[in-house]
Amino acid sequence: MSINLQRRGKSWRFRYDREPDAAGVRQRRSATFGGTRKEAEAQAAKLLADMANGVDIAPSKLTVAGYLRAWLNGPHGLSAKTVERYAQLAEQQIIPHLGGLSLQKLRPAHVEDWHAVLLRSGGQGGRPLSARTVGHAHRVLHRSLKLALAREKVARNVASAIAPPKVEDVEVKALKADQVALVLEALKGHWLEPIVVLALTSGARRGEILALAWGAVDLQRGSMTIERSLEQTRAGLSFKAPKTRSGRRHVSLPVIAIEALKAHRIRQLEMRVRLGLGKPDDDTLVFTTPDGGMMPPNNLSRDWAIFVKARKLPRTSFHSLRHSHVSLLISSKLDPVSVARRVGHASPTTTMRTYAHLWREADDAAANAIDAALGKG
Repeated sequence: MSINLQRRGKSWRFRYDREPDAAGVRQRRSATFGGTRKEAEAQAAKLLADMANGVDIAPSKLTVAGYLRAWLNGPHGLSAKTVERYAQLAEQQIIPHLGGLSLQKLRPAHVEDWHAVLLRSGGQGGRPLSARTVGHAHRVLHRSLKLALAREKVARNVASAIAPPKVEDVEVKALKADQVALVLEALKGHWLEPIVVLALTSGARRGEILALAWGAVDLQRGSMTIERSLEQTRAGLSFKAPKTRSGRRHVSLPVIAIEALKAHRIRQLEMRVRLGLGKPDDDTLVFTTPDGGMMPPNNLSRDWAIFVKARKLPRTSFHSLRHSHVSLLISSKLDPVSVARRVGHASPTTTMRTYAHLWREADDAAANAIDAALGKG
């Protein structure tokens, strides 16, 4: 089949007919291609082949910047916190470099060059960006283009053709058993004690702990049910459901956690009586601000950092308490499936990958134990 092109300055224009609309009227369209005539013919042939395969992309002057901003402001199923982070990455890492390009003219080569620029000078003051941050930005672009492809705004997801930079695995920081004992001793009598004890003994995330209501805690049976998380964004505080079904889980609590929660409930009741708030009911949050309000997650992390520094304890983030819990489970030889279920991972594979170095340490200890038993140690 011959393809008729018309020269338009330094480009080529190709006219073609789309399938008839609902009224049976054929729609004539045109496309403009750059390069040599042979290259333009190849692009026109691809366009016709895509149409034959059911991919009929209407020409659009929409830019990458325009599309990204519309995507982030539209229906996407993302949490408010995720949208906030994605918008930051889009405005700081994607739009300054790719935003002016036509969405339909974005090519894998653009994505590859973009990676190189970010890795070289994409940070503040022209400093290099880490491969991890570049990977986060790449995933934002890829996810947005996935929807653009589904809505037939583009013919393909060009971010799928280029892999994000490889990120070296970083070992998660966790407290050793002796350090956990040191932290617990330093916490005695401090308002952070029941929160930290629960984090260390349940592996729950910061937001999950702060979203916990008394109705989800059974102090008689020693358990709690995690069904939501407290999220903090610029818009304020709000509850959100877990990302996956495995995030909703029932967690058994050890005696130390039960005792800490019982003592905390008594103190909370005394405080509420003084404030005229009455007895806590099932909807009352377990951990609140002094006036009974929701405790911002960022404030908890800040107060934990201040406490750790003041008491000269091992410098670890609040999230490291979750890692410390997993570390203790692995050292006690609990199987990966049970560990994953307890901490809400979607798959044991995630647990094995995240804590690979801890599993290796446990395996080395097992080998040493066998040597000792056989008289080879």
